[in-house]
Amino acid sequence: MNQNGPALQGSMVALVTPMQPDGSIDWVSLDKLVEFHIAEGTNTIVAVGTTGESATLSVSEHLQVVERVVDKVAGRISVVAGTGANSTREAVELTKSAHSVGVDACLLVVPYYNKPTQEGLFSHFSFIADAVAVPQILYNVPGRTITDMQNDIVVRLSAHENIIGVKDATGDVARGKALIDSVPEDFYVYSGDDPTAPELMLVGGRGNISVTANVAPRKMAELCRLAMAGEADATRQLQSELNPLHSALFNESNPIPVKWAVSELGLMPSGIRLPLTPLTDANKEPLRNAMSSLSLI
Repeated sequence: MNQNGPALQGSMVALVTPMQPDGSIDWVSLDKLVEFHIAEGTNTIVAVGTTGESATLSVSEHLQVVERVVDKVAGRISVVAGTGANSTREAVELTKSAHSVGVDACLLVVPYYNKPTQEGLFSHFSFIADAVAVPQILYNVPGRTITDMQNDIVVRLSAHENIIGVKDATGDVARGKALIDSVPEDFYVYSGDDPTAPELMLVGGRGNISVTANVAPRKMAELCRLAMAGEADATRQLQSELNPLHSALFNESNPIPVKWAVSELGLMPSGIRLPLTPLTDANKEPLRNAMSSLSLI
């Protein structure tokens, strides 16, 4: 039924969009980040999701970032484009555009602000899947969208040939396990929550669409490998080492801390767009300490 394969699993970085201090996109640093992730073992780059500041990029910039990442990756790893919107027709247009430049799949967030019903979610995602013949990953993140897509809707949508998986950012492992047990084997459930991702993968999750992977890609790739291989003790040991970093990366709204952290690695400037503001001084030291404890800096 689905078009999934080995490439669309494992450590999937929710890539930051590098910016200059004035908020303009830093294309040279974007190229550098692509090479960094390929060298460090990241399995998939997810471009222009929440962490990529999709909310404040123009449509033109959004599509330019996706195309640039696809071009620079050049088939070496997978690329997923964030193409969701709270307008169904806008989501269709973004998904068509991403498909046209050669992404491996698209990530479609639950519509935000307008609070659709559960049946509205089913119709929204079905309409997009009918309109664009590209593999599509649903994205449920009720902490940001308010609307929470229930498991039964995901199960119904899993029957569509173009809908290949879901990013579950609820952090509820029991709920994720129930979903894994209810969908076809070739429909992938991914974690979208770094603190609980290993436990979801240990019960059948196929990977982690990760914020932390921006900062510690090699360790996150190893964590995913261990968890998906069922090596529970080693997985939990590595996760315990990573937990201070996970925590520090969410001391302020994502992607404020992670953009500062990546800039500390020397990979890009520290620019970010309003209404998000730079990381406060009080939260820099805990994040710097967490990075230092993992020998990242």
